[in-house]
Amino acid sequence: MILAIDSSIATAVAVVAADGEVLAELANPGTRGHAEAVGRLIAEALQQSGQRAADITAVAAGMGPGPFTGLRVGIAAARAFAVGRGIPIVALPSHDAIALGQGIDGGLVVLSDVRRRELAWTAYAGVDADGLPVTVGGPALAPADDLDAALGEFAGATRVLANEVPAGALGRLAALRTAAGIVPAPLEPLYLRPPDATPSTGPKRVTA
Repeated sequence: MILAIDSSIATAVAVVAADGEVLAELANPGTRGHAEAVGRLIAEALQQSGQRAADITAVAAGMGPGPFTGLRVGIAAARAFAVGRGIPIVALPSHDAIALGQGIDGGLVVLSDVRRRELAWTAYAGVDADGLPVTVGGPALAPADDLDAALGEFAGATRVLANEVPAGALGRLAALRTAAGIVPAPLEPLYLRPPDATPSTGPKRVTA
């Protein structure tokens, strides 16, 4: 049984069976309030699915791309649940779940708003033999006002601007990867831009 958590856009949680069946799926709309919503959504998803925390054998965590503040909430929640239960985390690009939920027929570009008038994008071309989306470009950032130029050869592909990541699809991706025997990727968030806050280089020199 897989608990899927993503907060790269909205906050989304799902409970998915090992065969990919989505037993419960919930989301809190909007791009704020992730910390307030994630615990409640986990509890409600478990209740709706009829599962207990002890029934969860893996946690699927969306790694973004997404803004730092929101993205880290879902990753921290996934890590806390997995450590508390002593179960593995399956780290997944959030855009892959959006692509899987859309169904890929030909070229597809998944877009998400990462603020500052920028979009994060990933390009896909179908699925592989295991049913996993095939990434052919990105993830990367693009100015919202100059998207075509940033996409280059992928500018003509079908585009999907996502308002949330379907947590059920994220759980299905984890189930597919597990069934294929793919080793989980490192737990490395896809922020795509450096943090605003940087470590101090020492005290500033004071002049009269």
